Amino acid sequence: MRVLITGGAGFIGSAVCRYLVDCGDEVINLDKLTYAGNLSSLAAIEDAPNYRFVQGDVCDGALVLKILRDENIDAVMHLAAESHVDRSIDGPAAFVETNVLGTVRMLESAAVHWKELPDDRRRAFRFHHISTDEVFGDLAYDGGTFTEGTPYAPSSPYSASKAASDHFVRAWHTTYGLPVVLSNCSNNYGPFHFPEKLIPLTIINGLEGLSLPVYGTGENVRDWLYVEDHAEALSKVMCKGEPGQSYNVGGNAERTNLQVVEAICDCLDELKPLGDGSSRRNLICFVADRPGHDRRYAVDCAKIKNTLGWEPKTEFADGLERTVRWYLENDHWWRPLRSSKYAGERLGAGKRS
Repeated sequence: MRVLITGGAGFIGSAVCRYLVDCGDEVINLDKLTYAGNLSSLAAIEDAPNYRFVQGDVCDGALVLKILRDENIDAVMHLAAESHVDRSIDGPAAFVETNVLGTVRMLESAAVHWKELPDDRRRAFRFHHISTDEVFGDLAYDGGTFTEGTPYAPSSPYSASKAASDHFVRAWHTTYGLPVVLSNCSNNYGPFHFPEKLIPLTIINGLEGLSLPVYGTGENVRDWLYVEDHAEALSKVMCKGEPGQSYNVGGNAERTNLQVVEAICDCLDELKPLGDGSSRRNLICFVADRPGHDRRYAVDCAKIKNTLGWEPKTEFADGLERTVRWYLENDHWWRPLRSSKYAGERLGAGKRS
């Protein structure tokens, strides 16, 4: 397949690019290269004959349509999004522009391209919109799990913008017939994760002997999904998903934030002990909770397992150790980001147009 991936220089997007290129698909990666876009995450495939990078904005409908036509695209995987909740609280307008308007522009361009395809390719075409479990809102600690039919109840500007984009994608299917599929994932972790997120921030701070901040009392619960498992799931949804349907993707690994931070401390203490032999758990500090902080997310993955045959392969303990080891061995990737204080420094190179 010839696949256009938006946001392919980000954390999840780069994992999807690497996975599909290794599978032999033709991948065109469209990324604006904002602060979280890092071409060095794609160094392993940047010279592959079936991969090409295009720097551009998903809000640029003319550019998107040109790529779709020139590259003869069979499927779109739309991952480009502003994704950090704290940033959405400080500046929500950027999230509306990228996550909502950008998705609408993508849909408009995809619909034009789709209508121009011959009948057999029109039937096979897919627009896969990748979203989040945060659109469903807050779960009680003993309140079951999110299913694909759970009503939307977003709590933050970020999750509200993703919920809006989900609705627009469904509307394009119902109104215009565009063959869309959607997926809503739980929290991802793994290599190449941007340093401001919980797991990489804790790993890096722990390595440097700095304080390990935890919101509130650390009792908020998330379901953790190893990013490479997620990439495989997204490929299955793109290739086999039924148009108009959505699929929840989770890791079956619920942990409180405090449990995650403590597990990272223990792993670091084993792999790279502090000079004085003290436990990194002593570095944990509790900070004021952020506004609208949902208590718990948990997704029911029965649908994707029963219909597409996917389930997570990576146990959380194994995935976390692999992630910690990766950060220990790849400081050349994260140190420049850390030192630039996320000022938009972008590393690496790729084939551009």
